[in-house]
Amino acid sequence: MQFSPATIEPVCRMISKRVFTRFVQVGRVVLINHGPDAGKIAVIVDIVDHGRALVDGPTTDAARQVVSFKRCSLTDIVVKVPRAAGTAAVKKALEAQDLAGKWAATPFGKKLAVRKVRQSLTDFDRFKLMIAKKQKRQIVGKEFAKLRKEALKSKKI
Repeated sequence: MQFSPATIEPVCRMISKRVFTRFVQVGRVVLINHGPDAGKIAVIVDIVDHGRALVDGPTTDAARQVVSFKRCSLTDIVVKVPRAAGTAAVKKALEAQDLAGKWAATPFGKKLAVRKVRQSLTDFDRFKLMIAKKQKRQIVGKEFAKLRKEALKSKKI
C-alpha cells in the first residue's frame, strides 16, 4: 500500500498534537480540594511519588504539606520555583510572578470568587438579586418583542 505525503501529513499533525497539557511538575500551581486547606492555592515544591507531592502556599496560608493528587486540582499556571525550595523562596517567587493576579484572571478563579460571594449573601441580598433579575428579564423581553414586531411588519421573518 502506497502512502503519499499528502495523506501522511494530516496524520502526523494529529499525532504531534498534545492531548494533555497539565503535567505534574515542580512549580505547577494546584488548588487544594479537601482537608483544612480546601479552597486554597499552592505550588508543587517537590514530587514525593506517583500519587503525592509536597506543596506550599505561603501567600494563601496553605500549610507546607504532602498532598495526594486525588485531593487537589492541577491548574494551567506554572511558576518558576527551584525543586525543594524553602517557604521564603517560594513566597518571593510567587510575589514576583504575581500569582494572585494570574489566578484571579483564570475562569476557574473567577468561578470560585463568584461562588464565595454567593455564599456570603444574606436572605435579603438574595431577594434583591431575584427582583433585579426579574426587572432585567422584563426589560429584555419588552425590547425583544418590539424588535420582533418590527421584523414581522417588514416581513423579514
